[in-house]
Amino acid sequence: MTSVQVINQKGEEVNSIELEDSVFNADIRDALVQRVVVWQLAKRRSGTACTKTRGEVSGGGKKPWRQKGTGRARAGTNRSPVWTGGGTIFGPKPRSYAFSLPKKIRKAALRSVLTAKLKDNQITVIDKIELEAPKTKLFVDIVKAIGLEAEKILFVTAEKDATLLRSSRNLFQVLVLPTEGLNVYDLLRFDRLVVLEAAVPRIHERLG
Repeated sequence: MTSVQVINQKGEEVNSIELEDSVFNADIRDALVQRVVVWQLAKRRSGTACTKTRGEVSGGGKKPWRQKGTGRARAGTNRSPVWTGGGTIFGPKPRSYAFSLPKKIRKAALRSVLTAKLKDNQITVIDKIELEAPKTKLFVDIVKAIGLEAEKILFVTAEKDATLLRSSRNLFQVLVLPTEGLNVYDLLRFDRLVVLEAAVPRIHERLG
């Protein structure tokens, strides 16, 4: 077990919490992390590129000119790929780039990144965040109070928190995710991981 200090939203130390070694002191496996990042980005690709084949472009029907005697190359349709405005050969069509990846690999990669964050002192545990109203200014005041205003921050909550989401959505350097949304790509994108105390047991349960 690794003991980490817990602070409040004013930046004051209030107590400590134990982090399970199976999650936050695991082997760092860079190859698995890379595979999971590629898997996540592949799932996000839209795959909407689309070209028209010779059967989908306008025109065709009538033979452009007779087969022989004109001195020109024979042609049967103006939809031919060699003609301007003709169809495309082997062009892209809408498709999914997603592929499957075992859950064991995804969990191992998450443990690797969380371990690296802890070793680099990039994890902060906060007891709770309470806002009077869903306002960006109030949220920014808390970020300043805990001394992280200069960093890109990923907040992890135990459950989906509508107030925090609405308060932070105008801040490009901040992202708020529930525990089930915690992922490798976003962990790598942000400098600092701020975990609400109530979310720690859920992370242990999911990855331990």
